[in-house]
Amino acid sequence: MATEKKPILNELFESRNSYTEKAEKIKKEDFIKTIKSRRSVRNYNQEPVIEKHMKECLELALLAPNSSNLQPWEFFWVKSKENKKKIISYCLGQPAASTAQELVVAVARPDYWKVNQKRMLKLIDEMGEKAPKSVKKYYGVIVPLAYKQGLFSIRGYIKKLAMELRGIKKPTPREPYNKRGMAIWAHKSTALACENLMLSLRAYGYDSCPMEGIDSKRIKKLLGLRNPAEISMVISAGKRAINGVYGKQVRFNSSYFIHEI
Repeated sequence: MATEKKPILNELFESRNSYTEKAEKIKKEDFIKTIKSRRSVRNYNQEPVIEKHMKECLELALLAPNSSNLQPWEFFWVKSKENKKKIISYCLGQPAASTAQELVVAVARPDYWKVNQKRMLKLIDEMGEKAPKSVKKYYGVIVPLAYKQGLFSIRGYIKKLAMELRGIKKPTPREPYNKRGMAIWAHKSTALACENLMLSLRAYGYDSCPMEGIDSKRIKKLLGLRNPAEISMVISAGKRAINGVYGKQVRFNSSYFIHEI
């Protein structure tokens, strides 16, 4: 009797994976303190962010989980006075930008699926016989099938129809299937990296503020970016002024958002 073929993800993560990595012990109290003390700071003092710390926090941002390890993001650390002045203007002059010591523009790159797919395939080729065939199949076959949309997203819509038909009888991945869906896909991973950056800054003793009230069109032009790149947010960094936080943190009752089924 023939055995049922396992899905590609099962091939990748079950018996064929021999790699092991122990989880480090973390003091949960320190982590909770980092989470709870992270606030969106609107006014910073004049104390600078140590350059080495900023670099390390940006590196930690890149360790965020992301879809298929395709890393669909870019981070622009605004260092020149001229560009910083422009970015502050494009952030509408809000205090979270104008008083910040550092500014970082987070960019979602839907097109990076293809760029980083090629990089992954190159790494796999360099591994030679050590590379599992399932990994090469995943990045060579499954990734283009999932993310390539084609001209005017025609390929994506054909895929959507096929997946909807398949989904009648079995659980089926359905998105993304057009250019807008790819943008959402990229923004999700980029937002995870932004959270990594802000928590890293807090752990290093600094503060931050994610800003969406921005002129994304002007920022894209300043950075020399074209579609399909999209500005996700601008993150400011520094040390909070005495009046840096506008008020006590407000969250609605968790029962509105956390559900047990």
